[in-house]
Amino acid sequence: MQHTLRLTEQLIAHPSTTPDDAGCQDLIAQRLAPLGFVCETITSGPAHASVTNLWAKRAIPHVDIAHTATNSIAIAAQAKTFVFAGHTDVVPTGPLEAWASDPFVPTHRDGKLYGRGASDMKASLAAFVVAIEEFLAVSPEPQFNIALLLTSDEEGPATDGTVVVCQALRARGETIDYCVVGEPTSVTRTGDMIKNGRRGSLSGKLTVKGLQGHIAYPQLAKNPIHLAAPALADLVAIEWDQGNAFFPPTSWQISNIHSGTGATNVIPGHMVVDFNFRFSTESNPEGLKQGVTAILDKHGLAYDIAWTLGGLPFLTTPGPLVGAVQAAILAETGLNTQLSTTGGTSDARFIAQICPQVIELGPPNATIHQIDEHIAVADIEPLKNIYRRLLENINALEQAARA
Repeated sequence: MQHTLRLTEQLIAHPSTTPDDAGCQDLIAQRLAPLGFVCETITSGPAHASVTNLWAKRAIPHVDIAHTATNSIAIAAQAKTFVFAGHTDVVPTGPLEAWASDPFVPTHRDGKLYGRGASDMKASLAAFVVAIEEFLAVSPEPQFNIALLLTSDEEGPATDGTVVVCQALRARGETIDYCVVGEPTSVTRTGDMIKNGRRGSLSGKLTVKGLQGHIAYPQLAKNPIHLAAPALADLVAIEWDQGNAFFPPTSWQISNIHSGTGATNVIPGHMVVDFNFRFSTESNPEGLKQGVTAILDKHGLAYDIAWTLGGLPFLTTPGPLVGAVQAAILAETGLNTQLSTTGGTSDARFIAQICPQVIELGPPNATIHQIDEHIAVADIEPLKNIYRRLLENINALEQAARA
């Protein structure tokens, strides 16, 4: 019996539509506690939409200095912490009648496992747990602390999930040295792509003020659409930065424009534009804000802007964690994995604020958030093995550091 596959099936059977954990974290904690993990539940958010977070840590035990070498306590205190991070919540199923099988009944067809969350990200969660079990069975006294950080608020607003746990860890002085997030990063085969960074996200809601009037008397009105059009053209055309070796140039995109009363003979009194920056490490939020307002001011617009910072960019340059991940993937699959910073934001953006080395690594993402989401069964066991090999590589790094 493939233990990772079985646990994946069990997790899919828990209908954990965001922000409901639906018992997934309890199931995982029950597997971790016998291994020496101290499991802490951190709840957050309003009562009607409570978020469940799990921080489970297995620390190197503090040793009795009277019965061992004089540097043992120092070693325990200096031990680095490796974290597997992820989310137990899934996106809504959409219309149930559109699914070929119940999204919360794990179903096998043609070598694939179907169910909501199969690839995003319950297979990764199962692989975390079984990889840890197998690693500790062979190396019961590793040279580093192991932890899991799980949330039921990643697919939702992400305001009461990983960010809350990171704030709590920072407040009590806990540190994280390495982190792997189980997001589905692969393209066609597990391990063919990992994310060693992500772009930042900065959104704005721009309200351009005009003066409503009859369309036959434009001299008595101020059309905000006409007034804003040249400024929007400038914003589209500007080169915000040139990117770098790891990131493409910063992108500014309009997602929505709304104006007018619905009547065809009325010049609108205002226009609302929703836009978003996906920005590289070559730019920063304040500089982008200043760039936008400078263009709007140049065109003499009357306006208001409400800004929302979705997350800062982060980058883990090639180093110990990247090397350990690359080696684990190569040993298991024979693939030379591709480093990438493409795609949307994830909870890695919060972890990167307290951890210097963060990587995202998970199964193929072709069907995530779709009707009939699935994962190839052949991708599950290699994912677990990559995670286990990664733990072995981190242990070797820490042993070498103390040699």
